[in-house]
Amino acid sequence: MKSFLPMKSFLTMKSFLTMKSFLTMKNPLTMKSSFQPLLLASGLGAAAMLLAAPALAHHPMAFLHIQPGPLAGIVSGLMHPVLGPDHLLFLLAIGLVAIKRPLWWVGALLASGLLGTALGLVAPGFTAIEPLVALSVALVGLVLLRRLPAGILLPAFVLHGYALSASVIGWEPTPIAFYLVGLLISQAALLLVSLTAIRRWAQAAAPQALNLTYGLLMGIGLAFTWSSVVP
Repeated sequence: MKSFLPMKSFLTMKSFLTMKSFLTMKNPLTMKSSFQPLLLASGLGAAAMLLAAPALAHHPMAFLHIQPGPLAGIVSGLMHPVLGPDHLLFLLAIGLVAIKRPLWWVGALLASGLLGTALGLVAPGFTAIEPLVALSVALVGLVLLRRLPAGILLPAFVLHGYALSASVIGWEPTPIAFYLVGLLISQAALLLVSLTAIRRWAQAAAPQALNLTYGLLMGIGLAFTWSSVVP
């Protein structure tokens, strides 16, 4: 009897420790299921944009046949970021990142965009620009998920500026200057709208809704990239 009691106590303690370690262990199924809404959102976003890819193949500004001039320059600059779906979504999504950033960071984004446009006018012909611009939408989703640093959006904005220079290559300096002014006004206005309207939604939204939004951005960005690579 004396030898049985210590053995019984040992088995009871061992069973307790085993059960405790099992209950506190992270369940792989639970961990996997937490990513399922994010993956679903990415897939839905990609599927939707792939279905719409033929309609987005040509930039809408190409159908307006604007003649170079000061008025055409500022109108083109104002409309270009709005009519380009990848540029528009990129600018609006950046508002989610800029919510927790100082105002100078937003100014640095706008300056980097103008720098990219100037670079595109001086050294045009970078053929991989469209897929990289499309991929930047997915990068915003990864930044919001804290998988990438926010600083990566500065060179991404340079790429967008470079792409926006293609429509005015060959224009005279005066309409180009008006085009740059229009770009600056349009992009600043979109960022302002994003910072005010989206901020209210983001502050009231549940974490699951935010994660779904980030997943949609990733899916749409990947779909944009696919449609720019595969005709």
